[in-house]
Amino acid sequence: MADERARYKIGPNLWHATAPPPPQTLMLDTDVTADVAIIGGGFTGLSAALHLAEQGVGVVLIEARMIGFGGSGRNVGLVNAGMWTKPADLIASLGKDPGERLLHALGDGPSLVFDLIERHEIACEAVRNGTLHMAVGVDGLADITDRQAQWAAFGAPVEVLDADRAHGLTGAEGFAGGLLDRRAGTIQPLAYAHGLAHAAVKAGVRVYTETPLTGAAREGAAWVLKTPAGRVTAPKVVLATNAYGSLVDGMPWSAPASELTILPYFQFATKPLSANVAATILPERQGCWDTGMVMTSFRMDQQNRLIFGSIGRLDAVATGTHRGFAERSLAALFPQLGAIDFEYWWDGRIGMTTNALPRLHTVAPDVLSVSGYNGRGIAPGTVFGRALAHQITGGAHAMPLDETPVTPDPLRTVKSAFYHVGAQAKHLIDRRF
Repeated sequence: MADERARYKIGPNLWHATAPPPPQTLMLDTDVTADVAIIGGGFTGLSAALHLAEQGVGVVLIEARMIGFGGSGRNVGLVNAGMWTKPADLIASLGKDPGERLLHALGDGPSLVFDLIERHEIACEAVRNGTLHMAVGVDGLADITDRQAQWAAFGAPVEVLDADRAHGLTGAEGFAGGLLDRRAGTIQPLAYAHGLAHAAVKAGVRVYTETPLTGAAREGAAWVLKTPAGRVTAPKVVLATNAYGSLVDGMPWSAPASELTILPYFQFATKPLSANVAATILPERQGCWDTGMVMTSFRMDQQNRLIFGSIGRLDAVATGTHRGFAERSLAALFPQLGAIDFEYWWDGRIGMTTNALPRLHTVAPDVLSVSGYNGRGIAPGTVFGRALAHQITGGAHAMPLDETPVTPDPLRTVKSAFYHVGAQAKHLIDRRF
């Protein structure tokens, strides 16, 4: 795995450093057949593969790089319920019946994730004590209060905490309150992806890595998928590439990527904190993010590293700016830290749609795609993977999302550049004064 990280120039990513290894896989170098072919080895593809195999379906999964190369290995690791969009806005966008169907499915998403972790004994630092949406100022407190009321109408165990209680659960200074969602929790995301891969292989899935899709042709009732050294023939295909759908130049069925504005997101992880300092920060190990205009997140890992994230890309120009912002932010949030020494840093892509909701498409006959998780990859990816599996095997109401045509966003490139440059400019000056 170290060789693969070096080959793909993956920097010092904490998740890659601490995840148990994935199953041993090879590049596809022959012709194989399957009932279903899956493109992409992240949460969605692995969940679909596992749930199909458990129904006795023959599955081949191909991944262009390595298991969890994309968002699944760069995620913050918050297993949240629902989407970023508030319940009322989601229903207004999708309609009452489909909206409520999606809300219930994704509200139960964390339960599916933690059930899979328990059932397959996945070692991924799983903690289910909820997550905290931290309120920045009066406006932030009003926002989380509105969210609580909307979720409570669906019976969700969510609670608004005042500033004192929020401080008690985080140790962080300066927040006006927090929204505690007890359905949620945290995991080591790449370890979870590796665990899903092990479970899928054990169930009979054939997994090939370093195997990009380079071509596809319809032959009778089946698709013939071309890779650099082999082919996969299957009557049905699942496209599970999300924000990394443009990773391979010339890949077939790249249209869903045209809907996604790429929001870059970075993370910095400290060295393990001393036991006495670690005890003052997130004592119940909830993961947190805030209501700020340029969102930030913070959480702890099992080795008492404090992980801080925000919007931005760690390129040659911006890395120093974002590192400085991370240092200043942690010093303000947790004055007890003293000198801050980062051990790991990495970034990734979030796929944003125009309505901040996921999209289901049939991109070609018998080729299904779900994408656009808008920063909520773990639980939705797992839920939609299972739903795809059951839809393929005849579940008439398995998918909690109605199909829509691909609708390219002509401004997505401009918006992506704006997020990158705007976040860099804000982080250059934030918390300096």
